[in-house]
Amino acid sequence: MFKKRFTVFASVCFLAFAVGIKADAVGSLSSVSAVLFEPESGRVLYEKDAYTPRPMASTTKIMTALLAVERCPSDKVLTVSPEAVRVEGSALGLRGGDQITMIDLVTGLLLESGNDAANVIAYAVSGSIPEFAKLMNKRAAEIGMKNTEFVTPSGLDKGNHSSSAYDMALLAAEALNNETVSKICALESAYISFGNPPRRVRVTNHNRLLKLYPYAIGMKTGFTKKSGRCLVSAAEKDGVKLVAVTLKAGDDWNDHIEMYEYGFSRVEAVSLPERKLGDMAVSGGTSARGGLAMESPPVCTVLKEEKDSIRIELQLPKFVLAPVSAGDLIGYARYYAGDRELCKLVVTASGSVAARPVAGFWERFFKGFVELSKEWIRL
Repeated sequence: MFKKRFTVFASVCFLAFAVGIKADAVGSLSSVSAVLFEPESGRVLYEKDAYTPRPMASTTKIMTALLAVERCPSDKVLTVSPEAVRVEGSALGLRGGDQITMIDLVTGLLLESGNDAANVIAYAVSGSIPEFAKLMNKRAAEIGMKNTEFVTPSGLDKGNHSSSAYDMALLAAEALNNETVSKICALESAYISFGNPPRRVRVTNHNRLLKLYPYAIGMKTGFTKKSGRCLVSAAEKDGVKLVAVTLKAGDDWNDHIEMYEYGFSRVEAVSLPERKLGDMAVSGGTSARGGLAMESPPVCTVLKEEKDSIRIELQLPKFVLAPVSAGDLIGYARYYAGDRELCKLVVTASGSVAARPVAGFWERFFKGFVELSKEWIRL
């Protein structure tokens, strides 16, 4: 049934591309909660009950991995405690006394979705699972996750362990900015070493979207009986990155593909236009004018209907006082798409302008020098 539905969906996408038709809406998704998020702007492109907290299962491990990488050296060798691996569900196969580096532990956590790996990380970073949960919630608050409560590092259901689709999109965006976590999430498989003595083990990513969708670049699957199928993913096409999240899904693979096809039809990476700055008025300088310089504007993601209405606002003084040195801050150039600021670039002086001596300066200087010389002669 899945293969049939995916084949039909792929055929529709191919035909739409072939005749130049763009997706202009998301159909009826199987997921109870869903969101499509553009992380550069923080814009929600699509949402379906995106702010209701729900169990999010092993997608929790994105936060666990992020904290592990942020809080512990990747090459640190950890000794697994028997207490840490007493956990149900999917496992990496760790045993008490095993040795493993933190980077291999995070790789096993994200690809093989090891609940034992999550617990080992919690003990290594915070000393206990409750203390690690406090750290998870603190980090969530920093990211802006307002409808989230972490209780377990693995995502196993306990207490009010839950998050919203929108909050998980914020977490995914944060993880994408972490080079180590984002690279691991994009792997289809990897080799790690653990044991006593350590042995080489191959771990495989559970995220089938990496094979089903050519633009997929991560991130994490999840499932418990309470949560249902959960998926946090990221995709990149033509310089645009998008994040999709579904909670309690029936067919999350196709839900994500449908959202991405819609999203990539709406947004575009645009090179912002250069702006000729001219020069500036200089008061009290050896020259009445001075040059201006600005760094090259970046590439920004905008809605396709916005790209022809990008505007630039210069914030520059009417004049500057000499002396002026090359590189001095003069003002700013702000780029906007509608009311949204795309970027703020620094405008600096491109050259130096010396201060003009005040009238009579040299005459007074020479007179003073003569008087001082007379005093030297007397001495």
